[in-house]
Amino acid sequence: MNARYELAGDLARQAALTRKTERVLDNARLRRRQHINAAAATLAGFSGLAAAIAFGVLVRPPSATTLAIFLAFFLPIELGVTVGLHRHFTHRSFEAGRGTRATLAILGCMAGQGPVVFWVALHRLHHEFSDREGDPHSPNLAGRSLRGRIAGLLHAYLGWTVRHEVPNARFYAPGLLKDPLIAWIDARYYLWVALGLAAPTLAGALLLGGWLGAAEGLIWGGLLRMCAGHHAIWCITSLAHVVGHRSFDSKDHSTNNFWLALPTLGESWHNNHHAFPSAPALDFHWWQIDISGATIRLLARLGLARNLRMPSPSVLQARARAAAPCAQSGPEHDATKGEPRS
Repeated sequence: MNARYELAGDLARQAALTRKTERVLDNARLRRRQHINAAAATLAGFSGLAAAIAFGVLVRPPSATTLAIFLAFFLPIELGVTVGLHRHFTHRSFEAGRGTRATLAILGCMAGQGPVVFWVALHRLHHEFSDREGDPHSPNLAGRSLRGRIAGLLHAYLGWTVRHEVPNARFYAPGLLKDPLIAWIDARYYLWVALGLAAPTLAGALLLGGWLGAAEGLIWGGLLRMCAGHHAIWCITSLAHVVGHRSFDSKDHSTNNFWLALPTLGESWHNNHHAFPSAPALDFHWWQIDISGATIRLLARLGLARNLRMPSPSVLQARARAAAPCAQSGPEHDATKGEPRS
């Protein structure tokens, strides 16, 4: 185990050296490398926030074009995470062709949250142990005291990114390890992150003009966009397991939150998701805004997605529950397939 592992492809290399039944990889060097990369991405995002404030105060305030650049890169890249890494690759909530899969994988990598295989394996680990020992980012394992609640939230919001165990992709994502297309994209993770920063820089230069425009494009469409995407995910890993409404029984404390629906593109219907992990859309009621689910339905209409695994109305009604405090109950879930198991 003296090989020098890089983030892109390191899970695949290390997984080949471990037993298939091991859930996490016992490799301190690999774990440290993963945490360093997570810290670097987090610092890049926060630097974008600081730079956006400084640029707006010292140089010029953001224009409508600046905001358009932010949205033009935030929406597709974040959909690469929510529709691609999460609902398609992790939970297999719909099927897609090679072109759609490649696009979603590349967009997901641009978010700077880790390569495809790593992201999927870590999220399946979360689902298997959600809000129990082994969950990499539960806010509910540090005790019920005020101090424990605060510590749990801080861990689930940010601390877990530099503390979690490294999941064994051979156990959690064997199909992706064998997929040549995804392996090729996964191994070029840093290229996609760099492209996610270079493209808005070029857009800023063309639309806003000169080096200042390029800098503004990098800040708003690259670094600040990355920061916003990180915070959207962290709200789900923390707040969506503490506050909100529970529409369904599940084995954890997952909740639904209307006020987070827009910035998380529908991921805040988290209790809906944990009750039905393989559902491609989480808007089980007309007022539940799910931009990611609407995108998947659009892809299906365009012939780019198929076999959407939506639960039937009768199944939803059978599983529905009255409003109640968070409690651990309900059927266990198979994290790799997204289906309830008895």
